Amino acid sequence: MTRSQVASCLRRTTLGLFRCQKALIFSKGPSFQQVRCKSEDGGCNTCNLQGVVVGLYAKDGEKGLKLSPGGEKFDDRVSGKITELIKESGLNGELGVGRLYQNVDKEFWAVAVVGLGKEGAGFNAEEVLDEGMENVRVCAAVGARALQMQGCTTCHVDGMEYPEQAAEGAAMAVWRYNVNKRKKNRVAIPKLELYGSTDQDAWTRGLFKAESQNLARRLADTPANQMTPSIFAQATVDALCPCGVSVEVRSMDWIESQNLNSFLMVAKGSCEPPIILEVSYCGTSPEERPILMLGKGLTFNSGGLCLHPKKGMDEYRGAVSGAAVCVAAIRAAAALSLPINVSAVLPLCESMPSGMATKPGDVVTLLNGKTMRIKDMSLAGTVLLADPLLYAQSTFKPKLVVEVGSMASGIRKGLGASATGLWTNNSFLWKNFQKAGALTGDRLWRMPLWRYFRNLVAPLSAYDICNRGKGHATSCLAAAILFELVPCSDWVHLDTHGTGMLAQHGVPPYLLKDCMTGRPTRSIIQFLYQMACK
Repeated sequence: MTRSQVASCLRRTTLGLFRCQKALIFSKGPSFQQVRCKSEDGGCNTCNLQGVVVGLYAKDGEKGLKLSPGGEKFDDRVSGKITELIKESGLNGELGVGRLYQNVDKEFWAVAVVGLGKEGAGFNAEEVLDEGMENVRVCAAVGARALQMQGCTTCHVDGMEYPEQAAEGAAMAVWRYNVNKRKKNRVAIPKLELYGSTDQDAWTRGLFKAESQNLARRLADTPANQMTPSIFAQATVDALCPCGVSVEVRSMDWIESQNLNSFLMVAKGSCEPPIILEVSYCGTSPEERPILMLGKGLTFNSGGLCLHPKKGMDEYRGAVSGAAVCVAAIRAAAALSLPINVSAVLPLCESMPSGMATKPGDVVTLLNGKTMRIKDMSLAGTVLLADPLLYAQSTFKPKLVVEVGSMASGIRKGLGASATGLWTNNSFLWKNFQKAGALTGDRLWRMPLWRYFRNLVAPLSAYDICNRGKGHATSCLAAAILFELVPCSDWVHLDTHGTGMLAQHGVPPYLLKDCMTGRPTRSIIQFLYQMACK
């Protein structure tokens, strides 16, 4: 801005005597900047700073710039000052780009005006994404985070015609995993309120979904020494039992009595005792068969004797993200009172190198009598889930099995962080997951479950299954191995190695770079909703 523009800005925002410190722009990129004017009249209460986020639609043909409904309401409240400031500051409604104005209103210390893109955006078939909903998430996230960094204790977010999505974006954007920082250095998480809309139910649903994903982010991002199997089990009990969800904690004696030998082959390399959690949410008649979820629960995956490279090994604390997503999704199902039964089996352990660790080439006999050769312990996910998958099917007799976990690096190389890889034997389930991903902005993509891959993992000359298979398609081979253990159920396998670990490339504004993502929690919640409310 020029000096004359700054002076004009100050004249229009004067409530006392102001000094302009910065005149900058913030955007959805890795850094954002703000307009900041500091009051010298002492009228600002730093103990309870309130801010508001509103949207700005871009020009589209003959349509000019237009504020969101809550933005128009706020603009009327301040006698058109926002419209004047937008014209002077050059905002054009570009998605995720905006400006922060302070001291425009006596009640709200700051207002963030953020671009929403073009008005009327909807489902984009080529992108397989509802762009209208995703734009609102981005807008709310950028604005709420800007207010948070300015020290606002309460952020009022315009519903922008999609209150649920606005709540999701804002709540995920302001969340931080900062328990290991000194209290004085922690970024405070502001309270979020709906502004300019009466659809409080949709706003609350969005908060439930975002808070569930934030739970998954916390469980996955916690350092491995602070998130052992026992600690994860306690965290699950603390998160689910108050919601009326049943959690059974199974110890080593029980695991051995059930002959879950494949699970123990992974766990025996660590001194941390393994645990299996059985989680049950009953939202409808107890006689109705449940949806069964299995989550890979390696609280740390060193690779065992097939050790992962030291560079980036710390990321493998996120190998527990599959179990974390299952816990978070069931918590949301209970909070939303979905009329559906959901059960989960979560095997929890560490994969570590030691004198007791499984050696490459060892063979284990599974519950169904098949033998599995463990050729590569760095691909421990299939070994970990094999016997728990067989046990869970015989115990819960589900109508549908959904597995979640970071299985192999192949899916990251193929899809990056764009979508979670999905394998299934039922096209109806794929269409429902595809729809769920389009609505939540957390997309999934179907990968092949062809006989070609099953022939590369079984049968083999000296044993029935190999946990590595043959060839380079590691994620497809992992899915084929687990599919061999599903006799007749509808089955979905989600490989989150590209989406559920550290966010590194193409990170949306409502997540944090170099932190765990908690994906695809909201897509699974949406899928459960679609299954429950047909």
